[in-house]
Amino acid sequence: MTQTLRAEDLEALAGRAGRELEDASAPEILTWAADTFGGRFCVTSSMEDAVVAHLASRVFPGVDVVFLDTGYHFPETIGTRDAVEAVMDVDVITLTPRQTVAEQDAEYGPKLHDRDPDLCCKLRKVQPLQEGLTGYTAWATGLRRDESPTRANTPVVGWDAKRQKVKVSPIARWTQDDVDTYVAEHGVLTNPLLMDGYASVGCAPCTRRVLEGEDVRAGRWAGRGKTECGLHD
Repeated sequence: MTQTLRAEDLEALAGRAGRELEDASAPEILTWAADTFGGRFCVTSSMEDAVVAHLASRVFPGVDVVFLDTGYHFPETIGTRDAVEAVMDVDVITLTPRQTVAEQDAEYGPKLHDRDPDLCCKLRKVQPLQEGLTGYTAWATGLRRDESPTRANTPVVGWDAKRQKVKVSPIARWTQDDVDTYVAEHGVLTNPLLMDGYASVGCAPCTRRVLEGEDVRAGRWAGRGKTECGLHD
């Protein structure tokens, strides 16, 4: 059904679902997405944890889990991806940028992430995801409203105008305590860096440990006034 819907119809569908599913559980939201979009629905994961991938695998076994390998990840992040692929009933799809890090360095100069982090994110995250989501009508994220002020109004189902796709955030209403409880109850894989002072895990050059009392995303692009990579703008 959704394969033939126009963008404006999909946008209306997303808005209606966002209102109707606001108080629904994460599995119910994901079941709606799986039933509505089938194989044209995927989950994206930064491999900070595998909570959404685990939730989705329970209602949609074999679901595609899309991971962006930027070339700058911590080894622990790649290890988490490999473990998720090995133990969960999901199909991990790894996307890579058009250029290797070396090729990007040759064209733009080394350490572009220090000089122009927005451009680096665009080349290594935004563009690859844009291309990688071409075959999907809807995608799921692990965004939560409590993570930062910029995410406080995240709908459980919304419209991704940039990509013209339905965007599903099944744990938008969850707190960190909810995540921790789910991880403990189900033995869900998490990135080892979360136990080593990192509250949010991104590319190694642009991520640091957080200090006591800081926002969970304070360790991302610290001191730069940048809070998002562009995937969720």
